[in-house]
Amino acid sequence: MQNEEKKTDSKSGSSKWYLGSAAALLLLKGKSLLALLKFGKFGGALISMAITVGTYAIIYPWGFAVGFVLLLFVHELGHVLAAKRKGLPVSAPLFIPFLGALITMKRQPLDAQTEAYVAMGGPLLGTVGAMAVYAGAYATDSPLLYALAYVGFFLNLINLLPIHPLDGGRISTAVTRWLWLVGLLGGIVVVVYLKSFLFFLIWAFFAYDLYKKYVKRNKGEVKVQSLLLKPLVNVQHLYEQGYPLPGPEHTRRLSFNTYSDLEGQQYVTVYMESLDVEQTLLLPQQCLVQHVWLNGVEHIPTPDAYQLKLLCEMDYIPFENDKYYEVPTSSRWKFGIGYLGLALFLMGMMYVVHQHIGDVRL
Repeated sequence: MQNEEKKTDSKSGSSKWYLGSAAALLLLKGKSLLALLKFGKFGGALISMAITVGTYAIIYPWGFAVGFVLLLFVHELGHVLAAKRKGLPVSAPLFIPFLGALITMKRQPLDAQTEAYVAMGGPLLGTVGAMAVYAGAYATDSPLLYALAYVGFFLNLINLLPIHPLDGGRISTAVTRWLWLVGLLGGIVVVVYLKSFLFFLIWAFFAYDLYKKYVKRNKGEVKVQSLLLKPLVNVQHLYEQGYPLPGPEHTRRLSFNTYSDLEGQQYVTVYMESLDVEQTLLLPQQCLVQHVWLNGVEHIPTPDAYQLKLLCEMDYIPFENDKYYEVPTSSRWKFGIGYLGLALFLMGMMYVVHQHIGDVRL
C-alpha cells in the first residue's frame, strides 16, 4: 500500500510539474542568455547540463531531472543535425535551469524553407526520444518513465505552437504566415490555461514583433538599429616602430564597404587608414548599413603580438526580403502535412500515456 502511495505521489508531482516545464521551453531560443554560459564549444554544454540536472534534482527526483535534461538535449540535437544537413554552422546546446536549452546559428537561413527544415528537426527527434522513453515505460511499467514520456510529448507539442521564436512559429514561415495569426489568438488561450507568466512574456514579445513587422512597416516607420562589432587587429609592427597607437577613448567615423556573397550572406569591411587596418566581418542578417563608428580601443599586449580590439558601432536598417518567404507549393504542402501530422501524433501519444498513468494509479 505504501509503495502504491509513493507511486501516486510521484506521478501526481510529475504531472503538475510538466505544466511548469512548458514555460521552460518557451525561452529555448533566448540568445541573450548565451553570455552567461560561454565556457567553450563543448565544455559549456556539459557544464550547463550538469548545473541544470543538479538544479532540477533539488526539487525533483534525480532520475526525473536527468531524464528531462536528456529529453531537452535530444530535442536540441535534432536542430543541430538539421542545421548541419543544410550547411549552417551552429553552437553546441546550452542548458539554462528552468528556462530550457538552446542553440544558436552562426549564420541565419537564407529562405523560409531552410528555416522551417531546421526548426522541424527539433520536435521530430524530440518525439523520437519521447517514444523511446515510452517504450521503456511500457516494457517496465515504470511510473517515472511514463511521467518523462508524457513531459517529452507535451514539451514537443507546446513547442509546435505557431509563435516565434518557438519551432512552430518558424515552421509556419514555410507553410503560411497566416498561422502566426492563429498563434497570436490561440496564444491567449494557452496563457490562460497554463497560467504561465513566462509564456505570457513570449506571447507578448511575439505580438509586438508582429506589430513592428506588419503595422509599423506599413506606416513607413523605420528604426535605425545598432550592432557592436569587435574586430581584433595585430599592430605588432607598428608597436615595434614606436608608432603612436590610439588610446582607449579614441573615437572617429570609419570608412566601410559592404557586400553579399553568392549564397546571400552579407559582410562589412571596415577601414582605419591611420593604422592601415582593413577588417571584414560577418553580419548576422541582411541589412542596409548607415554608418560605422569607432567608440574606443582596447589594448591587448601578448607575448607573441600586440593587438588592438576596435569597438565599432554599426548603425543599420534591417532589410526585410519578401522573397525569403517564397516557398514552392509542393514544399508548403509537405511542411504543412508534416507539421499537422506531428502535432496530432503528439496529442494522441499524450492521451495514450495519460491512460497508462491512470491504469498504474488504479
